[in-house]
Amino acid sequence: MTTVVCGASMSLDGYIAGPDESGFEHLFAWYEAGDHSVPSTHPEVPFHLSATDHAHVSAYLDAVGVFVVGRRLFDLTDGWGGIHPFDRPIVVVTHRVPRQWIDAHPEAPFTFVTDGVPAAIERAAALAGSKAVGLNGGTIASQALEAGLLDEIWVDLIPVLLGAGTPLFAGLGAQPHLLEDPVVVQGTRVTHLRYRVRR
Repeated sequence: MTTVVCGASMSLDGYIAGPDESGFEHLFAWYEAGDHSVPSTHPEVPFHLSATDHAHVSAYLDAVGVFVVGRRLFDLTDGWGGIHPFDRPIVVVTHRVPRQWIDAHPEAPFTFVTDGVPAAIERAAALAGSKAVGLNGGTIASQALEAGLLDEIWVDLIPVLLGAGTPLFAGLGAQPHLLEDPVVVQGTRVTHLRYRVRR
């Protein structure tokens, strides 16, 4: 059975982006807080981490074989020009397949799924092989959690209060979701929290 995880840098007040897509200079400052590099397919998106943060990110990347993202992130990044900085296949949850983009990037390892998050996770699991499926935060992670499909939550907790923006989890029902006690790793300008979802 494929493990499904979500991971995100999150402010102390629960946001993965500030108002109008702001705040990323704070949320991702830890990616440039050291001298241990993580390979990136985009030279303009470097990763220079502290030793502790490098070990944490490397463990995540070793575990995850495919990323599932929403159409909003895909559009914001223009699909990373056809290849993700961490060089993983991408499954995009969307209501409309971007035919023009696909035609312009025929070799891109992107799959577009129009029939919802569970179907996207199923497709990603087939691509991931023995590795986990990684979800981005927000609507996708929330829907996966509500559907009982999310196994782990990796939070990179940033010492900043954004005040408003996009929460890591949004639109959850009234039923609480219990998590196991976290694995905690203190990094540079970040605290890494890894929770298993209690079944």
